[in-house]
Amino acid sequence: MGYNAEISQVITGPGVNASSAQASTVEMMNLENSNRSGGDKKNSKTLRVFSVKSIKELIAQGHAIVIYGKYVLKLDKWIERHPGGDKVIYHMIGRDAYDEMNSYHSPETIKHFKMFSIGVIDHRWINLLPPIQGGVYEGSDKTFEERSKQGKLMSGEMSVRINPKMPQGVIPQKGMNDLYKIVEPTPSNPIRDPEVVVDNFDNKMVKKDLENLPPLDYETQWFISMKYNELHDKLVKVGLFECPYIEYFKQFCINLSLFMWFLICFKTNHYFFSAVFLGFFWQQLVFIAHDAGHLAITHNYQIDNIIGTIIADWIGGLSLGWWKRNHNVHHLITNDPVHDPDIQHLPFFCVSTRLFGNLFSTYYERFLWFDRIAQKLIPLQSYLYYPILAFGRFNLYRLSLEYLLKGQGPRKGKGAWFRWFELAGLGFFCWWFFYIVCGALPTKMDRFQFIMVSHIATMVVHVQITLSHFAMSTSDLGTSETFAARQLRTSMDVSCPEWFDFFHGGLQYQAIHHMYPRMPRHNLRKAQKYVLEFCRDTGLKYSIYGFVNGNEKVLSKMDSVGRQVGIFRDCLKSMKMEDMNGKNMYEKKIAEIIKDD
Repeated sequence: MGYNAEISQVITGPGVNASSAQASTVEMMNLENSNRSGGDKKNSKTLRVFSVKSIKELIAQGHAIVIYGKYVLKLDKWIERHPGGDKVIYHMIGRDAYDEMNSYHSPETIKHFKMFSIGVIDHRWINLLPPIQGGVYEGSDKTFEERSKQGKLMSGEMSVRINPKMPQGVIPQKGMNDLYKIVEPTPSNPIRDPEVVVDNFDNKMVKKDLENLPPLDYETQWFISMKYNELHDKLVKVGLFECPYIEYFKQFCINLSLFMWFLICFKTNHYFFSAVFLGFFWQQLVFIAHDAGHLAITHNYQIDNIIGTIIADWIGGLSLGWWKRNHNVHHLITNDPVHDPDIQHLPFFCVSTRLFGNLFSTYYERFLWFDRIAQKLIPLQSYLYYPILAFGRFNLYRLSLEYLLKGQGPRKGKGAWFRWFELAGLGFFCWWFFYIVCGALPTKMDRFQFIMVSHIATMVVHVQITLSHFAMSTSDLGTSETFAARQLRTSMDVSCPEWFDFFHGGLQYQAIHHMYPRMPRHNLRKAQKYVLEFCRDTGLKYSIYGFVNGNEKVLSKMDSVGRQVGIFRDCLKSMKMEDMNGKNMYEKKIAEIIKDD
């Protein structure tokens, strides 16, 4: 399917209702039972059958219990060894992670984590809310406050109580006006509560999503899941998970050319152009490191991570391990203001009014304060978007060092040694770039300009990364929504001519990539026609825009959120004036949070 660079469209199917979904899923029930149990009926009969109550009790006791189809997995001992980080497991506790785990892992790895099975379930699983997302489980003999003080929290549970936007066990539906209440201001009754500002904007977005998406009941979502797995099997059969190594030869030639132009310009004293070519060289290398992080090159964990670490750390100065830990959470819980680090950029950027509420980030494990600096900058974010992204690489240095120095990666298992390999790589990067290259420049001003220009040139990749998500939905739609449905709701693709794929690295098909992260990026364009068929069958939306139009949508979203800050600040002023003690009531809430923490 051909698109020019400036198209803007959203493709969707005719929609799926619960009755049709139920009929279809009933027809495929036997297939589902076979697939989700791995076809191992004999083994399933020999394992203990767990009830919902017994699984809840295990989670309440602090165990990391994840459902994989029909299998009950106990991952307590695997968390500290998991190469993809601990957070991704925490977000799957109490859920059926069949689709998520299959999308991330090879068949060989799937066989490995089945070894952690302690039993099976004999019914379709209804997802629970993970403790890290605020799930409440009966069975503990202590309150949250007591468990928090004693350090005896459930697996993944935060020391600060997390209150989910969507109440536990509730399936959002159209017409839930009490749950998505919108208070319209009037001259006689203006909005005075800052929380109302947050809720109003967010509730409007949720209602919009519910109007445009298939129902979130389990029958409909199970149907979507079945179609998603059918699509996966089809993509495997047509060979789209096989790496086209010829494409890496082409990219090697592009990267080599950029590096040679960097050296030529440097040797001829054209330092500005040399820095630009070096920045473009780093930008292109990011795409290869990205593939390696997803094990999409050789599909071998050790080999791909060695390739990725050499490129990211030794040549680029950034931690591949940090990126994987961050990126895997982003893939799993995409665009959730509380959990996704890729949209948690206060005080500079804010794409959801929920971030006005001083949220506690479960990834960074700290409060994201919507302080006075944020209140000043966010209204200007549509203007500051590109200038701030120009300096994004410097922040990545900080995050990389923090990850490695704190030892946030795997402490045991096959991924543990990469921490030291990465630290050596960052040392090598500092030597070749800051000491050899920058040290060869004649003046301090030349060094400063070279560093700034080379780093600013990489802003292209930061625009590419944020483009696919900043304009998309940030709604919390509860636990019933399937993996595929969430990825298509929160990600957009960018259209461009095929000859220009190298500029975006093939990752302009971000929605498709989020559905199948292990698929080599060079094959994402080929997968598009199959994904379109999937969307038509399920009623899900597939969003694709031209590069310019996509940027316009991002800026429009940022401007819209930014304008809400004015209303928010007016409310704060109003509450301050109404407070008899002369103290801002919102600041009191902040003080209470700090005290409880």
